[in-house]
Order: sequence, then structure tokens, then C-alpha cells
Amino acid sequence: MAGHSQFKNIMVRKGAQDKKRGKIFTKIIREIMVAAKSGAPEIQKNPKLRAAVMKARGENMPKDKIEAAIAKGAGLGEGENYEAVRYEGYGAAGVAVIVEALTDNRNRTAAEMRSAFLKYGGSLGETGSVGFMFEHLGLMEYPAAQILEEAMLDAAIEAGAENVETADGRHTITTALSSFAAVRDALAQRFGDPLSAKLVWRAKISASAAGEEAKKILALIEALEDHDDVQEVFTNIEISADELQKLSA
Repeated sequence: MAGHSQFKNIMVRKGAQDKKRGKIFTKIIREIMVAAKSGAPEIQKNPKLRAAVMKARGENMPKDKIEAAIAKGAGLGEGENYEAVRYEGYGAAGVAVIVEALTDNRNRTAAEMRSAFLKYGGSLGETGSVGFMFEHLGLMEYPAAQILEEAMLDAAIEAGAENVETADGRHTITTALSSFAAVRDALAQRFGDPLSAKLVWRAKISASAAGEEAKKILALIEALEDHDDVQEVFTNIEISADELQKLSA
């Protein structure tokens, strides 16, 4: 029976992982479709599409799925009409939250975002209500084991990047929004595709949380990330290592 129980636990865990990967694929496919529809369907001519395809490859998405998403977005097949929207609000303890989403129904998604914020002790605000607490910038990551720190630093500076940090086995390169595509393409030409390349909101002002408030904000983030329309969630939350350990106990 112990063996059966262990097998069942493995299967449940695998099922959860497969479900999560399926959801990730669905989100990336939607991103590829929107990028292909907004510009040329050729990767080299469309920076947004190139970034979305890089993300897909980073998640080991099959080539046929990527090509099908591009074709669908370019109008070669019937598809939904998705648009990019951003939601901003506050979670418990005054933690600022920015949500990037792709939706085919603004009213429905806005109502569901508002409901999620309220459920976990927060409130949805207007666009710009928390954005001033963040920097909007480009971010790329490369494996440090394959590229010398000095070589990455020199290449990034030459390409026009703002900063390079090497830690935890990765080079993290940040850029201004206006130079993101140029820096990404220059580094990709020299070192190959990065582990990730995307636009992010990085907090300038942080907010701390502990106990029940920390539980609520983490539950809100999880609920938002699990929503089909949500692509990315950014917050300015700071939780100490000790507090995280307590919450995970």
C-alpha cells in the first residue's frame, strides 16, 4: 500500500505540473497571437513576436505550436481578438500590484480582477495609481556558466544596456524601454537567445508584510497568476526569509 500511495502522490504531482505547463503554454500562445497580429508575422521583422517566441522556446514549447499560434494571430486562421490591458491596485498591507493581461473581454476581466483584489483584502485602482512606485524596463537573463562576466559586461555596454548583475548563476541585464529590442538582438547575435527577455515593472518603493497580511498578498498573487487572462504580476512586497519560512511551515 505504501508503494501505491507513493505512486499516487507522484501521479498527482505530475498532473499538477502538466496542468501548470498547459496554462503557461496557453498564456504564451495568446501572447504570440497578439504580437503576430500587431505587426509582421516574421520573427525577425517583429520585435514583440521575437520576444514571445523566445519565451515559448524557453518553456520548451513545441515548434508546431509556435508556428500555429503565429499563423492564427496573423489571420491565416480564425482566432480571438485579444488586447493588452494593465491593472493596478493595492493588496493587504498597502502592497502595490501591477497586472499585465491579454483579454478578449475587458469588462469581464476587469470585474474578475476587482473581485480577486477584494477577496484577499485589497482594492483595484485606476491605471497609474501605483505605477509611480515602479520602473518599467527591459530585462534579460543569460547563464553565467557559459559566458564570462567580463565578456557579458563588455557586450552589454556596447549594445546600450543600463546595467549588468551576475549572481545565482545568471547574468541579469537591464535596459531602458526604448533600447530593449536593440540590446536583446545584439546580445542574441553574439551569445544566442537568452534564458528570458521581457519587459518588467521593478519596484522603486517597497512595502513589507508579515503574518496574515503576508498570507493574503501571497494568496492574491497566486490567484492572479492562475487567471487565464493574466500574463505577468508584479508587486513591491518585501517578506523576510524568516517570515517566508513561517508561512511555508
